[in-house]
Amino acid sequence: MKELKSSVHKTFAILEHFTNKKPEWGVTELAEEIGSNKSTVYRFLSDLDKLGIAYKHPVTEKYSLGLKLFELGCRVQLKSAFVDKTHPELIEVAKMISETVHIAILKNCQVFHVDKVESPQGLKLSTHVGSFAPAYSTSLGKVLLAFLPPKEQEKTLDVILKDTKPVAFTKHTITSGKTLKKELKEIKSKGYALDKEESELGLVCVGIPIFNQNNEVVASLSASGPATRFEEENVANYVAILKTGADAIQEKIGFFKP
Repeated sequence: MKELKSSVHKTFAILEHFTNKKPEWGVTELAEEIGSNKSTVYRFLSDLDKLGIAYKHPVTEKYSLGLKLFELGCRVQLKSAFVDKTHPELIEVAKMISETVHIAILKNCQVFHVDKVESPQGLKLSTHVGSFAPAYSTSLGKVLLAFLPPKEQEKTLDVILKDTKPVAFTKHTITSGKTLKKELKEIKSKGYALDKEESELGLVCVGIPIFNQNNEVVASLSASGPATRFEEENVANYVAILKTGADAIQEKIGFFKP
């Protein structure tokens, strides 16, 4: 342990000792195992616990691996199983539509952005890959909610409306449960969702669902741009381009489900 100068090296030297055969360690026994002093190991484990990478049992005070590593592992799986296959299609859609294009999934009742291609027209959005956004105020989120199976939709809306409670980002944001449920029915009927300055003034987005080959909604695809460019008569054209991209993605992802 002493020859490992980097804190990163020390961290992984500690983490590698958590195995299926030995999933829990006390500070003293781990320090003895890796040949380091107890205070150093305690400091590292304490920091890892605060970050959610390790978990300290409240009774035994032994440490095990935390859920953060599981989450990071899921991101790797998401990239290899989904993003690597869909990114070329995202580029093609962005070329055709000339606006910023996103792909997102529903995670923890929120929109989770998994990929993005910037608009060639110079508009830069604050979203980034790995960021979250509310489902109720975005086209990506609303279209995902609209195409969920009824029971799953009901549970998700309960969390959004009762637990987290919608916040108004602009005067156009939907915060009423009754209004949101009505719009979700309309979205499912039309096949696409609009965010008309609901998350940010001056910004309009149109989103459509992405299905896997079991016809389960697994993600959403959207185009975002200034309200001045998203004239009502252009929406149908945007939807058609997004649909072409979504169909191509469906062919590539097989039975993928996040």
